[in-house]
Amino acid sequence: MRANDAVHLGLMLLAFAAAYLVPFELLLLAYVVLGPAHYFTEISWLHDRSYFLPHRGIALALAAIAVVAALIDNASWFGLAMWSTLIVCAMLAATTSAAEGTLLFMIAIALAAIMASSGSSLAVIGILIPTLVHVSLFTLVFMTLGAWRSKSRVQALLIVLYLVAIAVILLAPPTAEVRIASLATVGQDYFGNVGPALGRLFGIPGIKLDTRLTSLLAFLYTYHYLNWFIKADVIRWADIPRARLVLVIAASAASTALYFYDYAFGFTFLLALSLVHILLEFPLNSLALRQLGATAGQSLLRGTAVAGTATAAPRSRPARSSASKPARRRR
Repeated sequence: MRANDAVHLGLMLLAFAAAYLVPFELLLLAYVVLGPAHYFTEISWLHDRSYFLPHRGIALALAAIAVVAALIDNASWFGLAMWSTLIVCAMLAATTSAAEGTLLFMIAIALAAIMASSGSSLAVIGILIPTLVHVSLFTLVFMTLGAWRSKSRVQALLIVLYLVAIAVILLAPPTAEVRIASLATVGQDYFGNVGPALGRLFGIPGIKLDTRLTSLLAFLYTYHYLNWFIKADVIRWADIPRARLVLVIAASAASTALYFYDYAFGFTFLLALSLVHILLEFPLNSLALRQLGATAGQSLLRGTAVAGTATAAPRSRPARSSASKPARRRR
């Protein structure tokens, strides 16, 4: 096991244990303390890679959409903004031809019409894309793609452990008590809509931000942030210009301090900052989904070809030549 994989495992277990012991407090503290550092460092990393867009200027439009979306009160309009931006980013970053882009656009329009006709589906999409989808599904996609490319069994095992941790929290939720009531109350105010959204998505009424869901969100958010910080071979901390690194650290600390100074205004600011980093990551998410699908498809085709070769009709047994026949023993 590489040192980085060992650290990876240790941080995953740490996030899991903390989510069991102090789920309510961990959820908010991870979002407020680790969140800004993650947002600023990833935006810096994306900037050096032109945000995986054909033109870097498009990123300014994405950031503007995120700020405006943070001020939208209507859940359906917010969901439409998230869905539309994701599709546009996928068309720009993950399609390789006009035909692919047109097909993706037509499918997206059809799905949007279906969601709009069902009433609350767009609102559900708007709640889940920047929360559970971003911190769990896309994290799982990057973990799977990395393990597949590296052919690492240890990284594959980490994926299994990640899924097992989620299953354990859902099937055997913690019974932790609230230790800091103010943090739990604020967490309920800001993350309470995730439960009803999941309930509408899966047709299960009565889901709320109880200990089970809070512990799940605490684990997913904390691990999502920690998983980013340990990617030293991806981030390349030493290559970040010193002035920019100092600016990132200062901005992260100021964002956290702003929240504790005035949590209402601070959370609004953090929500906008979070949405900016989520929308700027949409092109990368779309590209990763395409690459993972292509890799899986190629492996499936290779597996089918191998299976077809193995099950092909056996070759007929060659007839013995006269030279190969054993000579008769002379008497």
